Amino acid sequence: MNPTLLFDFTVNKENKTIHITREFDANLELVWDAWTNPELLDQWWGPQPWRAETKAMDFREGGFWLYAMVSPEGEKHWSKSNFLSIVKEKSFASKGGFSDENGTINPAFPQNVWENTFTLKENKVRVDMLLTYDTLADLEKEIAMGFKEGMIIDFKQLDELLSTLKK
Repeated sequence: MNPTLLFDFTVNKENKTIHITREFDANLELVWDAWTNPELLDQWWGPQPWRAETKAMDFREGGFWLYAMVSPEGEKHWSKSNFLSIVKEKSFASKGGFSDENGTINPAFPQNVWENTFTLKENKVRVDMLLTYDTLADLEKEIAMGFKEGMIIDFKQLDELLSTLKK
């Protein structure tokens, strides 16, 4: 990851939350598009060698994103996020977790509410992400599954994508 860009990852077990703050060296419209356009999301979401593959996305309040994390061997792990609120180029929130290929949530795995807030700051965009879990066990399971390490790789991939799109 670019060491000049802010990155903070804080776990609060008492509140059952993960708070991530990350800056991106691009304009607000481009960073927003990278988070909300499935063609761009599929290029950076999912830590290599895995990749994301969107089956369907309806980016609106009440809509959803159904996608698979695909291994190099073609193994698929499905996830679904339901969009709760959207304020264009400012914030969006969703609730989701692992699912089957039809979007039926699997309750054996953690679910969370994920709130993203986008702030333009000195020619960079700061994205504040707040993930709230139903239980401490769900939070701890997500961390044990390598969530932080995966996000670090995702952000590196997003940095690379944004640098190519800016040109």
